[in-house]
Amino acid sequence: MTPSKTILFFGNERLATGVTTDTPIIKALVSNGYKVAAIVNPPLRSNNPSRKVRKSEIAEQATKFSIPLLEFEQLSSALPQLKSLNAQAGILAAYGKIVPQAVIDLFEFGIINVHPSLLPLHRGPIPIESVMLAGESQTGVSLMQLVSAMDAGPIYDQVSIKLTGKEEKQQLADHLGKLGAERLITVLPQIFAGTLKPLAQSGSVSYDKRLEAALGHLDLNMPAIALERAIRAFKGWPRSRININSQPVIVTAAHVISGEQEAPGQIKLVAGSLAFTTAQDWLVIDRLIPAGGKEMSSKAYLQGRPL
Repeated sequence: MTPSKTILFFGNERLATGVTTDTPIIKALVSNGYKVAAIVNPPLRSNNPSRKVRKSEIAEQATKFSIPLLEFEQLSSALPQLKSLNAQAGILAAYGKIVPQAVIDLFEFGIINVHPSLLPLHRGPIPIESVMLAGESQTGVSLMQLVSAMDAGPIYDQVSIKLTGKEEKQQLADHLGKLGAERLITVLPQIFAGTLKPLAQSGSVSYDKRLEAALGHLDLNMPAIALERAIRAFKGWPRSRININSQPVIVTAAHVISGEQEAPGQIKLVAGSLAFTTAQDWLVIDRLIPAGGKEMSSKAYLQGRPL
């Protein structure tokens, strides 16, 4: 039977900084018969005046499915318009701002947040990057009843996945987005039927801060393992940068090897690839992007720019 509930969708489904999305959640809602009355987001902007704003994939889905796209600076000023849509529930994935309690209270079933971490771990804006930076062995998705405090609401459903330590940010965001969509479609009927009640979060709480562009600088006074994790976690944005003989490059892939301990920052050759000494072990650069160039192996880079 086709679901009869009307939903407002909040967010753009970009679960991490600098990633794209195939919008699995909005697609799942539509394909499973839910009426999405509108998609709600803050206006898209770029912090860099010279950079064009990257149109969101969720906006393309709004056009495809003939769903109104509503953009508000402040949700509190949009209460009458949101109320007039007569939705029973909100679904939120990567909205990027705190939702006021007055907006949450508009919905009979509140707002259900698809959050890409095992809450209460990694509350905040960068749970995917933070898991990678910490080298954790697992992460997951939590379906949370939204409250006005950041990521503090009770949990309807939670599922974990194992990590290999080789994931890149886009890959992990894609996996968690698809997993979140699958779990949401599974539990929504139970939530609407009143047979699934959320449970308060329990365990250790951790909070993540926003990424800053300056974090993209590879500090060779750190251990190589930390730098390799940062390269994977910062791919897309803020991206990992270093100078090779005073020439700036963006590092897109690297690996760690054991090597004779030397002062950090020395350039080495390892099987024809560039490597740097760090505070612990060596960081071998597998792939990079030179200024104004295209991605290439460090071996190819060295062919035109020998040390």
